[in-house]
Amino acid sequence: MDQTWLGIVGAVVPIALVIAAISIHQHRRERRRADLLRNLDHHDWCRWVRVRR
Repeated sequence: MDQTWLGIVGAVVPIALVIAAISIHQHRRERRRADLLRNLDHHDWCRWVRVRR
């Protein structure tokens, strides 16, 4: 029975770590995307694009 529990824990812990890492990565990526969209008007090329239209 001890080997069974060791196998279960040995499989579940890495999966949980991968899920946590993916969640953190997605959260940071969405925050970065939101920051870039919020600051989009402050870039110099944005004025150039508006003038061309």
